[in-house]
Amino acid sequence: MERLNYPELVEKIIKAHFANLKDDDTEVQLILDRERNHYLLMLVGWHDQRREYGSLIHIDIKDEKIWIQSDGTEVGVANELVEAGVPQKNIVLGFKSPFKRQFTEYAVC
Repeated sequence: MERLNYPELVEKIIKAHFANLKDDDTEVQLILDRERNHYLLMLVGWHDQRREYGSLIHIDIKDEKIWIQSDGTEVGVANELVEAGVPQKNIVLGFKSPFKRQFTEYAVC
């Protein structure tokens, strides 16, 4: 079986989320660092007099695993990756503590 191109797949998923976000007050920034394998979807600005700043999605690729550092989506980026054919053993839920990862169906490292 042909190995999936993880950077290409991550970009496709994060760009789809970017295309679906529209807010007149909050800027949505798509940050793709292909050289270092960092992929972010940031919210920057103001909404109803409240500061909006943070990552909606932050994904890193390291040691041939996809690390989900932040996931503020409803569907879950891990679910999208699995649906696209990424084995759960190659996905790390970085936003969970190392101790709690052992109780998930995903990679522990």
